[in-house]
Amino acid sequence: MAETDIAMPESTQVDSRPAFAIVEELKTKFGENFYVQTTCEEFPTVWVERARVQEVLMFLRKVERPYVMLFDLSAVDERLRVHRDGLPPSDFTVFYHLLSLERNSDIRIKVALNENDLSIPTATNIWPNANWYEREAYDMFGIDFAGHPMLRRILLPTYWEGHPLRKEYSARATEYTPYMQDQAKQDFEQEHLRFVPEDWGLTRGNDDEDFMFLNLGPNHPSAHGAFRVVLQLDGEEVKDCVPDIGYHHRGVEKMAERQTWHSFIPYTDRVDYLGGCAQNMPYVMAVEQLAGIKVPERAQVIRVMLNELFRINNHLLYCGTAIQDAGGMTPVFYMFADRQKVYDIVEAITGYRMHPAWFRIGGTAHDLPNNWQKLVKELLEWMPKRLNEYYTAALKNSVFIGRTRNVAQYDAKSALAWGVTGTGLRATGIDFDVRKYRPYSGYENFDFDVPVEYEGDAYARVLVHFREITESLKIIQQCLDNMPSGPYKADHPLAVPPPKDKTLQDIETLITHFLSVSWGPVMPAGEASFMTEVVKGASTYYLTSDKSTMSYRTRIRTPTFTHLQQIPSVINGSLVSDLIIYLATIDVVMADVDR
Repeated sequence: MAETDIAMPESTQVDSRPAFAIVEELKTKFGENFYVQTTCEEFPTVWVERARVQEVLMFLRKVERPYVMLFDLSAVDERLRVHRDGLPPSDFTVFYHLLSLERNSDIRIKVALNENDLSIPTATNIWPNANWYEREAYDMFGIDFAGHPMLRRILLPTYWEGHPLRKEYSARATEYTPYMQDQAKQDFEQEHLRFVPEDWGLTRGNDDEDFMFLNLGPNHPSAHGAFRVVLQLDGEEVKDCVPDIGYHHRGVEKMAERQTWHSFIPYTDRVDYLGGCAQNMPYVMAVEQLAGIKVPERAQVIRVMLNELFRINNHLLYCGTAIQDAGGMTPVFYMFADRQKVYDIVEAITGYRMHPAWFRIGGTAHDLPNNWQKLVKELLEWMPKRLNEYYTAALKNSVFIGRTRNVAQYDAKSALAWGVTGTGLRATGIDFDVRKYRPYSGYENFDFDVPVEYEGDAYARVLVHFREITESLKIIQQCLDNMPSGPYKADHPLAVPPPKDKTLQDIETLITHFLSVSWGPVMPAGEASFMTEVVKGASTYYLTSDKSTMSYRTRIRTPTFTHLQQIPSVINGSLVSDLIIYLATIDVVMADVDR
């Protein structure tokens, strides 16, 4: 063991739950020296020595019923954490969240690092999507991933000083001296923004010709947000390309460390600003895991209904803009008109349209209003006829089919290697939908199908999105027909203010109410994560509580961060015009990518 490696505590006892069988497989292969951490999830968290982490990760990638997807990778600054309860000593912890489709289970691997030696071997030789995750951990924490092909900042400019997710890094602008920008500083920053092909691993030409470099974005309508991709071109052919993100980064994971458990909810709406209440879901359910809160059945069904309304809204926008990017102007206007009908329902129920921030820890902000059924019925009667029109007029249009079939194509193996989830994965024939595979909030009680296509091209992705609208309508119909009675929020002191009549009579209840509203609830120490199928794929909030009113660490795994990373593997060798179709059909929102 290296001098700065950290010894593991004694191993824990055997856990008989099926998801924990992999722990025994690890012990059979590598011996007993593993520490299995107790968390709130139904899958194991295993601490591994740094010297053997690559060997362990490779074993998990190739074991029978393998962990084919690196679902997430990030780090935690442990130095100020008080309630660690016997965990291995660690200044910084790197974790890997791995997913196995065949086991329908996950595993989290953790590695403890000393702050004087923040180096760990890269995992890019095992999963290609480790590239961006490791760059992000380097950018935010200063972790060095030895052997990484291009370890440079990814969300912040190269001249940035410090690593923002370290605990000593200030969280508010008011904690700094006023920002000043003189001419010398401006020139310095502009020079660092200059594109130098060699810095990105690109060549300027070969023996016969020079390549042209084309800058697409960050302000370009086809980029679908503040996103840049630099293309290395040989005529119209893309020889290589470099996706460049970070223009929308606003430090939401850092913000989570300064917000109470309740007051962070509105920030989740804005991670994917098209997801609305669906974006609240993984966060509030992770907090509910921490607190041990059981959500009433009525609240669960209300949540499902709002989730599916926002899914329909997302897919209508996606289909309309995808057709528009392929040259069809008319459908997007009709689809936006239909989206207003959905927003009318959302506004009638929540009071807001795009960002209602309406889910609460333990339930929802309010009960359903009177006559909510009327608007929902109108949508359910209206939308199926419109979908038939869209399918006939737009999706069966020969020009659109010719522009998207066999374009920007990838297979299931590539999708899994790059961490693709949601419709992008289901377009390659894999029916992984968290609502079906790992039902939550009562999704197991709903009858719906998971649309699947097999070609993996742009047209297949559009078809999956389109067909999912019908399935969401089926779910909403079942919510309408079978809405349970009962409370819309849990009766739990950590989540819900007590009834007003009790606060007026009981001083202890009044104090609880005051502290919960003004200071925020104190969550038990521990770790919890929850995965849901948000509108663009699988998303997870991984929360670390240090028995405080605020999160010690909030890790947000979003689906589209990995989708953009896949661009070179799909587009290299294609035409520039195919890149536009690819960007149009991967359903990306840059706030979701950059956070």
